[in-house]
Amino acid sequence: GYGSFGSRAGSRAKGLVHNGADDNASGTSGVLLAAQVLSDQYRLMPAGASARSIIFIAFSGEESGLLGSRFFTRHAPMDVKSISLMLNMDMIGRIRSNKLDISGTGSAEGLEAFIKPMVDESGLTIRMLPGGSGPSDHASFYGVEVPVLALFSGMHTTYHMPEDLRWQINPVGATKAVNLLTKIAA
Repeated sequence: GYGSFGSRAGSRAKGLVHNGADDNASGTSGVLLAAQVLSDQYRLMPAGASARSIIFIAFSGEESGLLGSRFFTRHAPMDVKSISLMLNMDMIGRIRSNKLDISGTGSAEGLEAFIKPMVDESGLTIRMLPGGSGPSDHASFYGVEVPVLALFSGMHTTYHMPEDLRWQINPVGATKAVNLLTKIAA
């Protein structure tokens, strides 16, 4: 955006490009990488192998009230109750000291125990948070009782400011987050 609304930089930033390297580009890049990794894994499966369908979606309108994800949950091309798990990557690019939060670990019975071995092998220090609500697209799914996991590398001083630039992204950390997500999805 151009800072016309939602910018934390105030009036000085109106009209300046807000690149959003972490918010939203890191999560969008994560979705693209996860789609490649998982489609490659599915392609290598033997014929007739049992595998769930995976839908990859990049929503718009999050900061305007979860517009895209809310629309999807209300008008999905399938029964939303058939969705086993919504995995969300919003701001995964600023992993510092190998720390990552995962929200929603209590949104389904046994979910935290299920992901714990993968979390332990991830090379990340992960804080597991049971709640599934929050200010990101997973909240729309949690609101219709779909289990969720939301990966988040934490707030930073350039959030929603023109200074959220690509050189601040930790590509190694973000890749670890995507690797964890793809293991959980698989």
